[in-house]
Amino acid sequence: MSQARLASCIPLPIEQKTLVNVIEKAKDWALMHGVGMRDRKHFNKDVIQIAPFALLPSPFPKAEFEKAVELQPILNELMHKVAHDDDFLMNTLQNALQVDEFTANLYDIWMKVRKEQVTQSLSLGLFRSDYLMQQHEDRKIKQVEFNTIATSFGAIASYLPSMSRYILRQLGHGDLIKNMPENRALSGLCAGIIEAYDLFGVPTAVVLFVVEEVSYNICDQRFHEFEISEKRPDIMIHRKTLTEINEETELNDKKQLVIDGKPVAVVYYRSGYEPAQYPSTKEWDARLKVERSTAIKCPSIHYQLAGTKKVQQALAGPGVLEKFMGCGASTSRVRDIFTGLYSLDFDESGERAVEMALADADRFVLKPQREGGGNNMYGADVRDALLRMRHSRERAAYILMERILPPLVPGYVVRPNAAMPPPVVDLVSELGIYGVIIGTKDKVYHNRQVGHVLRSKLADANEGGVAAGLGALDSPYLIDIRHKKISKYNTKLL
Repeated sequence: MSQARLASCIPLPIEQKTLVNVIEKAKDWALMHGVGMRDRKHFNKDVIQIAPFALLPSPFPKAEFEKAVELQPILNELMHKVAHDDDFLMNTLQNALQVDEFTANLYDIWMKVRKEQVTQSLSLGLFRSDYLMQQHEDRKIKQVEFNTIATSFGAIASYLPSMSRYILRQLGHGDLIKNMPENRALSGLCAGIIEAYDLFGVPTAVVLFVVEEVSYNICDQRFHEFEISEKRPDIMIHRKTLTEINEETELNDKKQLVIDGKPVAVVYYRSGYEPAQYPSTKEWDARLKVERSTAIKCPSIHYQLAGTKKVQQALAGPGVLEKFMGCGASTSRVRDIFTGLYSLDFDESGERAVEMALADADRFVLKPQREGGGNNMYGADVRDALLRMRHSRERAAYILMERILPPLVPGYVVRPNAAMPPPVVDLVSELGIYGVIIGTKDKVYHNRQVGHVLRSKLADANEGGVAAGLGALDSPYLIDIRHKKISKYNTKLL
């Protein structure tokens, strides 16, 4: 399939000596400002290396960026309503629950908590809606997914515009800085945690971060702690794994989750979104303990269920958005960001979807109910998987999504320990918009958009997770393309 092209913000290639020099400066800037991660292959708690990043900010249509920003509070409220519609969640997930043990375990916790009566009606959502620009749809953004748990890179992304501005100035293009939007994702996300803490209303309470056994993306997590501590020195933060929560916390007679004698006001999950993070029943017991407590969860378990791919696919169905949003301009705007989404259930529409994918597998992505990157299937793998699962109920645990083909952008990716200088490569960029919402089923206290992240990957790479080692952190360089045409035949947009 041919893909359109956007030109880099500055002429490429950069002269080799200049390129090597500016990369060395950029690496030092990154390390000294926390644009870093721990090495997965040679893990050492005392060592941080640069996180992969795009040397130059990548062009992104200004009008579509602004659309994504404006839509975020609308999407926040939509997902809030979805999460509080018990019948919709049950009906949407019922087939997946029969074949997807992980989602079934989450749902089982939700059922137990509802049966016992929910002790904390407030939920905190730190969400992120991800988009690719579809070249064949009049250059419009299309939603890739909506993340409701452990939305990463808000902290590091807040520093990336400053790094990109520094690099552009070093290359003699300081005049381009005006086209780079500010990014205050870190302060906005942390403000959400602080606001939830204050709504909890117990001055001696603490905040609990649920983390992995080994945290590679440590800078992104710690910056949240540092920001909260700076803004509110009175708030103490604990970091615990699910295993530690099972062993080191308790529920008191008030159903408060207690750590070291202190009640927990907010539980912020940076783990708990994939099966490997629940290696035994202890971790599931910990999740149930937290959900039974009065702590405000980020996310609550029904928020996490609302973020599943089956829900994303169901929302694209006829009349579903109208059920939650009514009939109006906002509903039309949300529907416009959806690409083709299809159920693989054992019914007439599911059979049609299977036939459609088998006839042209390159047009589609096969998605399980998972977060964290590296789980989707593309091209020939879609066909092979569907042939294998065609008569198995396993297929109901997946959805089929029409593949989005964004424009290509030439650029340089800077990685730790990579050969110098890097080559010019074709990249595609995925925009994420962060949102904060706090509320009960009947009342929303806070709802806003708080920042963004751009992640780029090699054009020939199917997956692009930075934490999974497949993508690179980036910044948007906003361009006006309303009066310009993107060619489908490799013509540059100047």
